[in-house]
Amino acid sequence: MLTFFCTGGTFDKIYFDAKSEFSVGDPQIIPLLKEANLSIEYDVISLLKKDSLDMTDEDRQLVSDRVVACASEKIVITHGTDGMVATAQALAKQSLGNKTVVLVGAMQPARMRYSDASFNLGFAVSAVQLLGAGIYISMNGRVFSHDNVAKNLTVGQFEALN
Repeated sequence: MLTFFCTGGTFDKIYFDAKSEFSVGDPQIIPLLKEANLSIEYDVISLLKKDSLDMTDEDRQLVSDRVVACASEKIVITHGTDGMVATAQALAKQSLGNKTVVLVGAMQPARMRYSDASFNLGFAVSAVQLLGAGIYISMNGRVFSHDNVAKNLTVGQFEALN
């Protein structure tokens, strides 16, 4: 069983027009997983609907608590890219046993025609099944350890620190 926790972020953002502010909507992985015809058993749980810049320590604790309590050993968390590393580091402070946790996001909302969301999600689903226990970030076709990754704002990609 694979469990998806959704926290919002760009993955789930809704833009109405150029004059409007965004809002974070329902988890977009549900239609993406149906479209992908995923053949493994999974569950989708929406925890938050926030931009990751608005996430608090309490929000990260909620995510951590739910991951710890989750019966599944394979967990994918959709997350905003700006706060993804901080949440991964908060998770690293927990005792997760044999769990493999992969955080994934998108630079463009899944609702947009040209988005990296579906590719990133598919890559994360593969990664969580192939990686050993630990906490990872999966973005831009790469997998990073939670303690060796940063978002490069200049190029709009994640990269290893060393």
